[in-house]
Amino acid sequence: MSGPRNVGVAVLAVLGAVLLWGAQFPVAKAAYAALDPYTLTSARYILAASVLLALTAATGGRAALSLGPHPWRLVVAGVLGMAGSPLLVFVGLSYTLPEHAVIIVALQPSITAMVQWRLGGKRPATFTLAAIAVAFAGVVLVVASHGVRPGEAKLLGDLMVLSGCCCWICYTLMLSGFPGFGALRFTALTCLFGAMAICAATAVALTAGAVPLPQAGAFLSVAPHIVFLAIPGVVLAMVLWNYGNARLGPLNSMLVINLMPVETYFIRYLEGARFSWQEWTGAALVIGALLANNLYQRRQFAR
Repeated sequence: MSGPRNVGVAVLAVLGAVLLWGAQFPVAKAAYAALDPYTLTSARYILAASVLLALTAATGGRAALSLGPHPWRLVVAGVLGMAGSPLLVFVGLSYTLPEHAVIIVALQPSITAMVQWRLGGKRPATFTLAAIAVAFAGVVLVVASHGVRPGEAKLLGDLMVLSGCCCWICYTLMLSGFPGFGALRFTALTCLFGAMAICAATAVALTAGAVPLPQAGAFLSVAPHIVFLAIPGVVLAMVLWNYGNARLGPLNSMLVINLMPVETYFIRYLEGARFSWQEWTGAALVIGALLANNLYQRRQFAR
């Protein structure tokens, strides 16, 4: 039975997940001073996968660790969502700014709507299309705030973050293809394959000399960053999000997730970052457009 208390707990759960996700970008950016993004992401997902698999086994037994009838589809989902997405987003973050990355990530619901239109033929409402156009204009304004030059590392980073978002959208759309899997089981198994793919990519980068061989002291200096990014940032955030989203529904949950860019900008401001009028205006356009579309969808759903 869903009473006011249960709704309040669900809101707090979703809010907790969003706050943890919003804090990831400044934390990861700070860790890059000691550890490259490949090695950092590998350590993060090895730890996260270990905890998720242990939780899955504890709650569902050994049967919960079976791969089911479509193991290769599970592997593809893990490589896309748990390897391609974090690698592209966090390697891209090493070239760009946290405030740019979080604004691009905030576009995911809009991109998902366009993908579903292309694949399923379900055209979004005119108001939604207008909101998507405004949000994309806001992202362009943020990205172009420091000038856009072909081949510039910052632009490359922004494009990598966008590609990572597309990988995550593919991952979320693949979830419907595993109806017998619970959210925890699907997350744990795909995280396992994602961690394996990330480690393989890191090994290639180290062998090719693209990143330096990390020293033990580097791991120790950013150990709190790794633990935060793995346990609260992946495990706890996913559990909180799945719990709250199941009780509030996607419309209410997405309303809360609009706070993520606000938090990242606030943390960066406390760190001493100062933003141009283009960044402030672009962020306001993105957040405002997503918020307006969410409220519009809620009204349509209520009718």
